[in-house]
Amino acid sequence: MTAQELNQAKAAAFAEKMLGVLNGAALAIMTSIGHRTGLFDTLASLPPSTSKQIADAAGLNERYVREWLGAMVTGRVIDYDPVSGTYHLPPEHAASLTRAAASENLAMFAQYIALMGNVEDRIVECFRNGGGVPYSAYPRFQQLMAEESNQTVAAALSDSILPLVPGLVEALNAGLEVLDVGCGRGHAVNVMAKAFPNSRFTGYDFSEEGIAAGQAEAQQMGLSNVHFAVKNVAALDEPGRYGLITAFDAIHDQAQPTKVLHGIANALRPDGTFLMQDIRASSHVEKNMEHPLAPFLYTASTMHCMTVSLALNGEGLGTMWGEEKAKQMLVEAGFRKVEVRQLPHDMQNSYYIATKR
Repeated sequence: MTAQELNQAKAAAFAEKMLGVLNGAALAIMTSIGHRTGLFDTLASLPPSTSKQIADAAGLNERYVREWLGAMVTGRVIDYDPVSGTYHLPPEHAASLTRAAASENLAMFAQYIALMGNVEDRIVECFRNGGGVPYSAYPRFQQLMAEESNQTVAAALSDSILPLVPGLVEALNAGLEVLDVGCGRGHAVNVMAKAFPNSRFTGYDFSEEGIAAGQAEAQQMGLSNVHFAVKNVAALDEPGRYGLITAFDAIHDQAQPTKVLHGIANALRPDGTFLMQDIRASSHVEKNMEHPLAPFLYTASTMHCMTVSLALNGEGLGTMWGEEKAKQMLVEAGFRKVEVRQLPHDMQNSYYIATKR
């Protein structure tokens, strides 16, 4: 195709879009830094301030803070007054960037961009040669997942998530045997164990680091009704033991999710419930065109969830396995009834309520 045959307006519009992509990617890294250093939280508490005042308040190096502020100002995240030389984070922006924003804090998710960038070279090799990148290549993954879980899951468990299952809160108050599959650092398990002292809770994960963190937190909280163990949940063999099994954002990156779901169904009592939080999306790419996080989630799948499964010669299900595939796999695992619910505070996930009768 010659230059004359190109739709010049379309080409110019796409070039502009790509400039936005480059600037957005750069801002994502700077947003991650702003979150990790506490700069957004500091700015939200300050009146319009100079870079030195901001750096002093945050306990950070002024030269780095000043350059970071340059990115934030030109990215239209932070306001700047050239007359007074002061910077200000508008409260409307703070509502999406600070820890005080709780579940609305999008700055926390920007950390995934830097995390994924760390393994780009290894992912490129996988494109050429197949295989996958193991969990060990993501040194901050457990910490980051725990932070996300605290923001979207733990804070909403008692008030929003568990009440999705009719009668579940009452059953937990009376006493249930509960298992959390892929528990990570175990914070959600510990939150439930504290809230429901008459129930008994178990957390399984194959990460020794995660299990150690869960055990340490349980000890700090003085919990006696919780147990953690390092375990490959694909080998779960505890028939009819649990009244409730939960899995929070854990099934789609399992190496053997089919075996895991069959094991979960087998481990439930006949009247038990499986409560699964997983990504809210369709299994069909054309149905995800209007999904507000679709490019990010397909990227996360490529750069982490799919590849860690393939590194273990797994199924490579991926982040965007979608509702259709999830329902199919749950039914094939032995669940007769599957209901899908959403919560207003969580735009990223769906909640699957699966029972065997």
